[in-house]
Amino acid sequence: MTGSIEGLERFDSPGKGRGLRVTRAFKVGELLFSSPAYSYVLSVKERGCYCEGCFTRKEDLARCGKCKKAFYCNVKCQKADWAMHKLECSAMTAFGENWCPSEMSRLVARILAKKKTQKGRCPSERILLIGDMQSHVEDMDNEKREMNEADVAALHRFYSKHLELPDHKDLLTLFSQVACNGFTIEDDELSHMGTAVYPDVALINHSCVPSVIVTYKGTSAEVRAVQDMKPGDEVLISYIDLLYPTDDRNNRLRESYYFTCECQECKSRSKAPPLVSVPCLDSVAPPSELLEMCEQSLEEMGAVFADSNVYMLHMMYQAMGVCLYMEDPEGALSYGEKILKPYSKLYPPYSLNVSSMYLKLGRLYIGLGRPSAGISALKKAMAIMEVAHGKDHFYLTGLRKEVAGK
Repeated sequence: MTGSIEGLERFDSPGKGRGLRVTRAFKVGELLFSSPAYSYVLSVKERGCYCEGCFTRKEDLARCGKCKKAFYCNVKCQKADWAMHKLECSAMTAFGENWCPSEMSRLVARILAKKKTQKGRCPSERILLIGDMQSHVEDMDNEKREMNEADVAALHRFYSKHLELPDHKDLLTLFSQVACNGFTIEDDELSHMGTAVYPDVALINHSCVPSVIVTYKGTSAEVRAVQDMKPGDEVLISYIDLLYPTDDRNNRLRESYYFTCECQECKSRSKAPPLVSVPCLDSVAPPSELLEMCEQSLEEMGAVFADSNVYMLHMMYQAMGVCLYMEDPEGALSYGEKILKPYSKLYPPYSLNVSSMYLKLGRLYIGLGRPSAGISALKKAMAIMEVAHGKDHFYLTGLRKEVAGK
């Protein structure tokens, strides 16, 4: 991979293993490289909203004539995706409501199918990197092992007709590799669209002070600089949400990626307030009940913490999401306005968390008849997104039309 991308090279990063570094200077907002997905899958919840083949969002998508569940831009997209969709098409019809593999199982099935199509060809470094990705099978706790076992069982149940499956041990390894190296594809408001594997991007190591950001254009990942970089600098992304304090961030890294970060931010512990217990919301509860739980938690934590506390912000963000789901724009706007200023201070420059909040607020303002405030918020989102996504990204094209049309 790196041999064909100008300005980048693979190297052994001290204490981290494999990594990428730049061999020339890159400016803030400059594209380091774009990577097509080795394999990807659209979330079941987004079917009918996005094309299964290219992840384009549009109305009047064409429905698969056989299963009636997959949607495409046109015949070209449908034909291009058939090698992957056929793994599920007849199974969804046969199992009906009992068809329920996890998104991880669906992605692994596509990876296995992709590998089969590559047999007999001259393998590229990108393909070899699938097997080269770290798995950490030996580090998993019992809960993760049980989840992987359930996913393996689902693979046999729903896909054995169309796939020649590896032995049990190899499947567990593959699931672990994907868990550690997979990427969540998100839209401009950070809503989950699907999951993908990018072996090239998986080479990039973590830092709580990242030098690049990963965004998505359809099913491709784009890596852009969020700091000026000089030759020899390592390419670094953040694997986790950077809002949280040092100990919490490292707990999350150890739980998901099995390492402790030793970047300058973690060494200085500049974000290290005392940890608190954040209530766990039951996602199967009715929305009104979830909102009540959020409000009760905010009231209890508010007696101890300021509104700008990261755990207060986390709960307000949950409450905002519930309000949006319940189609309560005033409630969502009230929480969003409280979140925005602390977000702007706590997150690094060009944070997608900040731009997505500006987008949400801008669209809420406009929907509530406050176009001036809405346009102002959308323009602030655009300023961040022009760096993170690139000025020619279709999200920016759409945003400019939104601003011009109001």
